[in-house]
Amino acid sequence: MCGIAGIAGRADHARIGRMLDALAHRGPDGRRVWTTDGFGLGHARLAVVDVGGGGQPLANEDGSLWLAMDGEIYNHRALRQELAGRHTFRTQSDAEVVLHLYEEYGPECVERLDGHFAVAVWSAEEGLFLARDALGVKPLYWGEDAEGNLLFASEIRALIDEVAQVREFPPGHRWLAGGPMVAWDRIPRPTGEWAEAAAVADALDRTLDAAVRKRLVADVPVGCFLSGGLDSSLVAALARQRLEGELHTFAVGLEGSTDLKVARQVAAYLGTIHHERVLTEGEIVEALPRVIDALESCDPALVRGSIATYFASELAAEHVKVVLSGEGADELFAGYHYLSDFDGDERGLAEELYAITAALHNTGLQRVDRMTTAHGLQARAPFLDREMLDLAARTAPALKRRDGEGKWILRTVAERYLPRSVVWRTKEKFAIGTGVGPALERYAALAVSDTELERERSPRGQPFASKEEYLYWSLFRERYGRDDVLELMGRSRSLNPGQRWVGAL
Repeated sequence: MCGIAGIAGRADHARIGRMLDALAHRGPDGRRVWTTDGFGLGHARLAVVDVGGGGQPLANEDGSLWLAMDGEIYNHRALRQELAGRHTFRTQSDAEVVLHLYEEYGPECVERLDGHFAVAVWSAEEGLFLARDALGVKPLYWGEDAEGNLLFASEIRALIDEVAQVREFPPGHRWLAGGPMVAWDRIPRPTGEWAEAAAVADALDRTLDAAVRKRLVADVPVGCFLSGGLDSSLVAALARQRLEGELHTFAVGLEGSTDLKVARQVAAYLGTIHHERVLTEGEIVEALPRVIDALESCDPALVRGSIATYFASELAAEHVKVVLSGEGADELFAGYHYLSDFDGDERGLAEELYAITAALHNTGLQRVDRMTTAHGLQARAPFLDREMLDLAARTAPALKRRDGEGKWILRTVAERYLPRSVVWRTKEKFAIGTGVGPALERYAALAVSDTELERERSPRGQPFASKEEYLYWSLFRERYGRDDVLELMGRSRSLNPGQRWVGAL
């Protein structure tokens, strides 16, 4: 992952530099700022592809186009071959492929890309072009300052002191200066017509394997998060089969936590080089303000999960620059406990899964993005491959939840790679399995008095639903407590097992 920032209007080199300062964690391997009359573009780089030569912003052959991108394009080699006869390539980076593709196809070029991205292109003739992938895996925000300049950046923190209202550039959209916002890609709507369990399982196996193989391609070491849960264990198992050489896996948790125990067992079964960090309640509490600041959210479920992801990312960054994650499996294949509310209502389940998948850009994906980039680490999520999204949309809801068991069809596939004790392990949210959630709940009970909880109200005038919610809001408020930023915040459905969370924010 990288950080991008820019200004359409008065091109201020120092101002873009300040924005990049706020994004420095996203790109520890280099930074550049380019300006021209009426525009400026900056890039903070995490070097994953073409480590030595892929710096940005970069220009086409005659300097009429400039590009900065956060993301990875998995079909860039095939596209490069297609373009090679008509363009001169100066680097081996996937970003330069996007640049020349824009020369050929203009804004429609994004429809040719297999990957996740937030991209900015400046054209001397047409001005600024912005686009973002369908899921919003890569973040992008924008806003106007008092002088009418348009500013954009990868994170809220880079804009909050620059514009009066920060807005999110919507996932799956593209925009060219002077034109309308265009929805170029959408998450597939659920159809659920495929109900043959054996055929679906085989297709799921092939599709996930291909998605993992695709995400193992990099010019730097790649590892896997491994909580011991179904999703990360299955991704690690497929990666172990496909990766030549060693595979490093990473787990965190409090002493005696379930995740640490099961992750050790899975790592031993797969033969990975396993790393773990045993957390204390003291360091969890100490990290809480930093995590909320980096997360740019105070949603309770997101904060809980972010603590564990923060420390797992810190651990992984000591050994690799890219890590595979099991993110998205619960949304696509019905992993959450509260989804039992939809038992007997297949249509309702399908719509709920669609809704929480569409919301990933400011819930689970925001957590993974912010916590990994806080440590200069890139996360890749095989479950969120486009082919996986299409397959999940076609899969009958009855294969996702069966006999009260979430992710039933995914478990049948996992039996081909993992012990049954892991495959049929009861779902535990990351924050519960690591012990972080209960630790934070205990801390909030001590840090927030009953009187304080009764007295305080949310910005919407409602009483806070828990001491945890108020604690996180009080820390968030110090840095981001503006109405425009609060409106950007996602709201999670699930906090504790069996609970459908409804907070005051």
